[in-house]
Parts: sequence; C-alpha cells; structure tokens
Amino acid sequence: MLKFVKIDRDMPSKRDADERTTDFDEIYAEFAATKAREQASRCSQCGVPYCQTHCPLHNNIPDWLYLTAEGRLQEAYEVSQATNTFPEICGRICPQDRLCEGNCVIESSGHGTVTIGSVEKYITDTAWENGWVKPIVPAQERTETVGIIGAGPGGLAAADVLRRAGVQVTVYDSYDRAGGLLIYGIPSFKLEKDVVEKRNDQLSQGGVNFVLNCTIGKDVSFKDLQAKHDAIIIATGVYKSRDLSMPGSGAQGIEKAIDFLTASNRKSFGDDVAEYDSGQLNAKGKRVVVIGGGDTAMDCVRTSIRQGATSVKCLYRRDRANMPGSLREVQNAEEEGVVFEWLRAPKGFVGSDQVTGVMVQKMRLGAPDVSGRRAPEVIEGEDYVEDADIVIKALGFEPEDLPTLWDQPDLPVTRWGTVTAEFTSGATAMPGVYAVGDIVRGASLVVWAIKDGRDCAEAILTQFNSVGKIAAE
Repeated sequence: MLKFVKIDRDMPSKRDADERTTDFDEIYAEFAATKAREQASRCSQCGVPYCQTHCPLHNNIPDWLYLTAEGRLQEAYEVSQATNTFPEICGRICPQDRLCEGNCVIESSGHGTVTIGSVEKYITDTAWENGWVKPIVPAQERTETVGIIGAGPGGLAAADVLRRAGVQVTVYDSYDRAGGLLIYGIPSFKLEKDVVEKRNDQLSQGGVNFVLNCTIGKDVSFKDLQAKHDAIIIATGVYKSRDLSMPGSGAQGIEKAIDFLTASNRKSFGDDVAEYDSGQLNAKGKRVVVIGGGDTAMDCVRTSIRQGATSVKCLYRRDRANMPGSLREVQNAEEEGVVFEWLRAPKGFVGSDQVTGVMVQKMRLGAPDVSGRRAPEVIEGEDYVEDADIVIKALGFEPEDLPTLWDQPDLPVTRWGTVTAEFTSGATAMPGVYAVGDIVRGASLVVWAIKDGRDCAEAILTQFNSVGKIAAE
C-alpha cells in the first residue's frame, strides 16, 4: 500500500468517442488484474477514511482496496458485498467524484484520488465470473410476509435483506421488468442491462416473488396489500416530471426526459416502441435541445448523440461549476460532441404545432439563494432563439399524489408530496407501513435508495423478532 507517491492515478481505458457513439455499450473497459492491484495499492490506508465516511453505505473501502492489492479478490468481494447489495451497479453509476473519490485524502495532497469505483466494479464483475456470488438460501424460512411496492434499487435492496432472513417477499411494480430506473431510466452505456438482470434473477431464484405490470390502486388496492402482508414498503420512487409553463409549451416535439429515455431503453431490449419508430421519441437526424443540468440531462444528451442527432445542445441556467450532474459525465458528453450552453434558460418555444426552436434568455449568477447557491438572474435584452426539432425537458422529478391514487388519505406526506417517514427505519405513522428511497428523500442517488432499503429491512426484521419474543413470553 501507500504507493500513491510512485504510481499515478489511472482509470480503465475509455473507448474513443467516435467508436462509442455508434452503440450503447459501456464506454469503460475492465481493469486487468495487474492494473486493479496496482491502483488499489495507491490507497494510503489513512486512519480516518473520508472515502468511507462520505459513502452513504459506509462501505469498507480501505479494507477491500487492501485485499485487492494483495490479490485476495474473493475476500475483497465479500467485504464489499457485506455493506452493499449491488456493488457492481454502484461501481458503474455512483458519482464517485462527489462521494468517495471526491473525498480521498491523497487527492487532497495532490496525488490524484484512488480509482475506487473502477476497482469496485472490477471486484464484483470478477466475483460473478468466478461463481463467488452465491444464491440466496435462507437458513430458515419465516412465516412473516412483506409486500414491496416498487422494484427499483430501494425496493430490491430491501427484498434482498428480507429474503436472506427467510421472510416471504412479494415485489409489485407497474413496469414489465424489475429494476425501475436502473432498467428504463439509465442508458446502457452507463449500466448495461444484463448487470441488473443478473441481480433480478438472483432475487427471483432465491424466492422473491415479482408481480409485474401491476399498478397499485388500479390492479390491486393498497388495502388488499395491507390485508395480505405483515408489512408494506413503499419504494415507488418519483416519476412525475417537473414541467415548464411558458409560451409555446404545448407544441409537439417537446418531450419529457423519462419518456425519451424509457423509449430508448425499451428499443434496446427489442421491444416494439411506436413512439420511437414514428420519430416522436427518436433524435435521429434532428437538432436536439435538452433543458437541465443533472445526470438525467446528461443521459438525454448522450443518448441523442447515439441515436444520430445532427446536433445536441444542453441549456443550463448556471455555470459549469454549479452544475448538479457529475462533471465526469459532462466531460464524456463534450468528448462525444455535445455543446453546453452555460448560463442559459428557456423563456418559451417557437412553433405553433411543431416546435422549431427555444426562446433563450442569457443569465448571470447573483447573490446566493436560500440553498446557498448563487441564484441565476436574467440579463435583459440578450434573448435569442436556439433552433430545435426536438426539445427534451430534464428538469427533475416529483412524487405522484399517492394518497389520492391509492385512496389512502391517512398516508402521511410532506408539502412536497414525499412520504413522511423516519430516515433511520423508513417507518411511517401508519402501522406496518414503511417508505424508502426517492419517495421519501425526493429525487436522489441510487446509493441512497440502496441504503434506505437495507436499513428499512433491518428495522422490519427487528420488529418481527420483537413481536415474536413478546408472544413467546
């Protein structure tokens, strides 16, 4: 260890932009064994590991880096798996530059961070290849049942923990495939779908029952689920797109990011997607303008490039330094031909029936707002029109009105519509009802949803064990 003074930081090789924009395959190659050991050996094994502290799951990063450096990969995987249900997914899509790697001690000293995410991905991919990822086999079956609404990362993480403890688990989801945004929201060039499907298969083969194409409040009532299960976990995520209300916003060709990404991902599965085939949700041969600055916006611009757009521009009302999305993703997008228009915001849209452009107003950053970020201000008299054949709104997501949709007026929600629940356990004010992930936090990171799901499952197990103990007494 401590080789950071002799060995420079090195990422896995990245495919050339001209090559990778012709397909939806992942852009980074795997580390070779020698390179993984070399990069892991750069870890300083510091006494206070900020990488671990700033990981929502508090993964034992220095430990599995040490084991990797020694070539003890199976042990490294077991340490990694102990705190993270889906390390191969987090290794691919976590914004390490803002979490573990962004807080690496050796980077603060000017030596370049350890490539934590790439090593994590390498460890787990190697574990799958060598059969170290074991099937879920509970030591003993239990009689308690839990119904989980939502097959995204939070719901699946909870299902994994509960099933390993022998609880009978049923996951309900409105989509036809389990995975939520991991399947339909995140493009394959960041997360190839067989990675998610392997975990889905592991859960299914381990006894988790999936009920897909099932909408709560329509195909089955919330009350029926309460009657059927000893506990309910709400893990729906937030799918309601924030909208723009401004002149021309009703024109055709102005699309929601989630619809655009879902259509693209469905097409990659070989599904029939009428909106894609008709050109409505297909950027081929079009001038594309994406509005927004988060990771969803990055997914949209990079997907548009791969679909064959003639030009792709991203409008963001702040500057690069204040962009909420991963800077690594911004760099990848720029390499692939995306043009970023910083300090730009839409004012309206041109075109009566079909959109032909975006009315753009130039911005500057003023004094900080209540969030502490400098608030964008309009520069008067600097408006112009950005030509566009399709405009994609990537403005973030909000929760749906669950109390109304599910006929549950007592379901506690905040003024933003998120479910009110304890962050430590996910417990709500309704007995036996829990909530995890984005439906509690608002739109957030996959790793936070995994943490919430794991914590909630542990809290439910504690409750089940407590009830059993009281009954025995």
